[in-house]
Amino acid sequence: MTARPRKSVLFLYTEIAPYFVACLEELVRTHPVEVHLVRWPVNEEAPFHMQMPQHVQVVERRAHNDKELERICLGFDPTVAFASGWVDKGYLRTCRALHRAGVPTVMCSDTAWRGRARQWMGLFAAQPWLRSTFSHAWVTGAPQARYAHLLGFHKKRIRTGFYSADVSRFAPISDLLGTEKRARFPHRLLCVARYIPTKGHQLLCDAFAKACDEGRAQDWELWIAGTGELHEQVVSSSSGQHPRITHLGFVQASEMPAVMAQCGVFVLPSTYEPWGVVVHEHAAAGFPLLLSDAVGAHERFLRAGKNGTLFKAGDPADLYRALTWMMDRSDVELLRMGGVSARLGMDWDPAAWARVVMELIEER
Repeated sequence: MTARPRKSVLFLYTEIAPYFVACLEELVRTHPVEVHLVRWPVNEEAPFHMQMPQHVQVVERRAHNDKELERICLGFDPTVAFASGWVDKGYLRTCRALHRAGVPTVMCSDTAWRGRARQWMGLFAAQPWLRSTFSHAWVTGAPQARYAHLLGFHKKRIRTGFYSADVSRFAPISDLLGTEKRARFPHRLLCVARYIPTKGHQLLCDAFAKACDEGRAQDWELWIAGTGELHEQVVSSSSGQHPRITHLGFVQASEMPAVMAQCGVFVLPSTYEPWGVVVHEHAAAGFPLLLSDAVGAHERFLRAGKNGTLFKAGDPADLYRALTWMMDRSDVELLRMGGVSARLGMDWDPAAWARVVMELIEER
């Protein structure tokens, strides 16, 4: 029996991460497709080691100018094409050529509608060329879907759920809620984020150190994983040097489960975070969540009072309130919240992500 020919799927991507590779692996494993991936260089502040699955061919963006890239991508004869936003003019050129040829072209975005003047002005400038470039939009959540609709995409041509955690990697950690964490819940907060201005590391260290010094932290500790431009500044600050704060540095994706198994609650104090796949990862792993209201993923993975709480982004007093609220919970309450997180985290995965790709192949 002759195998069915594989359909060609093109991804024009910026910085790839392990969770995206997991989605590609699920796609080529469960569906008759081959993937052509054009990517930007790996971010030096997040140097993940990633092995590409079979049937995924990689093209390095920086090796080709816009005209060469268009020629190469048209040669792949893609059935559908996906592009990360509209930051790369070469990607837009390629999508316009494919769109003219009747190929579904999908704008992928995590940008939320905020209703600011700059966004309103941008709507009118973007609508004409967007219509000639993209046929569909695939975004992360409801605020992003609203933005896509205002940009001119029909609601029937907008999908949500563009990001998915590698749920199979993190879900087994939630099993600890019924074993090790049930015997003794780890009183350890974990923050996973690059040390850049919008992530709020200094704010977090200040608030946690204050809780410790005022006797409100009980036996809790804070671990932070990541690196970045502000790493040394935060680590050398008075609060960053607190004896109950540990800076782990960059942790490879393969090593994160071992770190997470030793921690109990996830905290992300970002002042700007369009989505945050790391939230999905920790929800699937059964972590209660402490998130700023700037973290877009709270829409899908946080139910205030049920599996964590929100605090106002950039507000030291409200972050302190949220931290002490969580640290005052009993272990029984923490376990219950972790169970809610796990259920929410398992509600979207790479298999569901891959099904959306296949649906878009059929839409012309």
